[in-house]
Amino acid sequence: MELLFVSLASLLAGLVDSIVGGGGLILVPALFATFPNAAPATLFGTNKSASVWGTAIATAQYSRRVQMRWRALLPAAGAALVGAFFGAWHVTLINPDFLRRLLPLILLAVLVYTLAKKDLGHTHAPRHTPRRETVIACIIGLVIGWYDGFFGPGTGSFFIFLFVRLLGYDFLNASASAKLLNVATNISALSLFAAKGHIWWHIGLVMAVANVVGSLIGTRLALKHGTGFVRGVFIVVVGALILKTGYDGFLK
Repeated sequence: MELLFVSLASLLAGLVDSIVGGGGLILVPALFATFPNAAPATLFGTNKSASVWGTAIATAQYSRRVQMRWRALLPAAGAALVGAFFGAWHVTLINPDFLRRLLPLILLAVLVYTLAKKDLGHTHAPRHTPRRETVIACIIGLVIGWYDGFFGPGTGSFFIFLFVRLLGYDFLNASASAKLLNVATNISALSLFAAKGHIWWHIGLVMAVANVVGSLIGTRLALKHGTGFVRGVFIVVVGALILKTGYDGFLK
């Protein structure tokens, strides 16, 4: 029964994550509720062992239908991997609690800006030269990758928003691009958890299959309904993140 519950949660997380990120909002609480006595690091590691596969499959699916800007994105993915590694290292030296109250305010600013700019992300119009686009994408990858390794919540949403705002991508292309960078940050975190022995592989494998199924469904929905649909899901997920992180930061 426990395995069935977390597998269903993993399927739903894969669906949401493949569209705009934020699958951790579903799967991590499900793992903590199902295994309350487990070490948090083990649950985080098991979550990554499942979600990395769904994110990788989503990236592959998007790349077949969306024109990925590989020249900028591959170096950015490398920068994200490096950033996530150093973020994970810094969390062993610095307590990340100072971000708990800051994060919902940042997410609120992202949401307000997105709602105010009704045309934001509707048109895919990269605005920079290839070289400048690569540099900006690498900076995004390095900074948000570090944040993912150091703290984590909202990583996919930050990737998408910055690709839309700074690079001129529409929401569909930004979501596709964010998946590639998320794969890199997940691999970095997964390597650390695996090296420390903080993964339940037998549970993670079953959850991974469910996550991939959810990812295939979510990717198909995003590609079918386009950038307006992705923008709508983005707003809902960011709103949910604000509520969750606001509760954690101010009420918990």
